[in-house]
Amino acid sequence: MSVSARMMIVLTVVGAFSGLSLVYMDKYAEPYIALHKKEAIREAIGKVLPDVAGAEEVHRDEIVIYRALDSSGGLVGYAFLAEGPGYQGTIQLMVGVAPDLRRLTGMEVLESVETPGLGAKITESSFKEQFRGLEVVPAVGYVKAGRKPAPNEITAITGATISSTSVVRIVNEGLKEVRRVIDFRAAEPVPLKEGGTN
Repeated sequence: MSVSARMMIVLTVVGAFSGLSLVYMDKYAEPYIALHKKEAIREAIGKVLPDVAGAEEVHRDEIVIYRALDSSGGLVGYAFLAEGPGYQGTIQLMVGVAPDLRRLTGMEVLESVETPGLGAKITESSFKEQFRGLEVVPAVGYVKAGRKPAPNEITAITGATISSTSVVRIVNEGLKEVRRVIDFRAAEPVPLKEGGTN
């Protein structure tokens, strides 16, 4: 057998073994990754909505909204995942909004690869705190540093306006989808109780 034939056999065996190992590791790690993701979402909901005891998932099309409840079952607000392009990559947020959908209760950055020292400041509490209590009607806006923001505006990070405006855009687009889902749920007919009428 020639040297090149032996090399081909060895490379084929090594490649097949590596491929099977990766498939096995992926299947093995999958439930742990899902569990970690679920825990990260639960933790983020607690950060963006105060006094949450539990959350129900509301599904519509491919959108998932978390209907957050207090310990007595009362509605605290809604939390939702929203993502979109930033300056360097995808930004993923968890956003909390009051039950009337007119005021934010908080915003948490779950994923970001923005420029360190500039756009990465969207993960700092000084930026995120601007979203707590922020009015969202007619929409969230921004101003540059040095100007006084309106009740529905945040101050953009100096030197990272693109990252700041990306977060504002992601929040506004997410809110649009949440309003659509919540309005749809409100319009759904209430099912009749068995053996009688409502």
